[in-house]
Amino acid sequence: MSEPIRILGIDPGLRRTGWGLITVTGTRLAFVASGTVTSNGDDDLATRLCALHEGLTKVVAAFTPDEAAVEETFVNKDAQATLKLGHARAVALLVPALAGLPVAEYAANLVKKTVVGAGHAEKDQVGAMVRFLLPKATADTADA
Repeated sequence: MSEPIRILGIDPGLRRTGWGLITVTGTRLAFVASGTVTSNGDDDLATRLCALHEGLTKVVAAFTPDEAAVEETFVNKDAQATLKLGHARAVALLVPALAGLPVAEYAANLVKKTVVGAGHAEKDQVGAMVRFLLPKATADTADA
């Protein structure tokens, strides 16, 4: 039997950065934990990024993953919103990298296609498939 690998998945967002941790042993997946790191929308950008950094740092310290996966940014019509998402994504890449973890990046459509079978699946469809694949999975928000 192969050694278990703990993988931290991160869905970056400036308001809510979702995360989930699974253990992979061979072909078996097991849910460990999930949650959401939030920032206060009334704070300035730097303060919000600090909140995300602190929250993700606590997650990495508490669960000691072996590697991380971060969702790639998609470009939307609002350039300012895309730029702010990019800042949050930078924090999501930086925290595990500073902890010495290998960090992979995946397109949202690829993740959805792999989990649901359709690249443009809605969050509720993804959530339903995650609960099917990982029956013990719980999530405090759709981002988790």
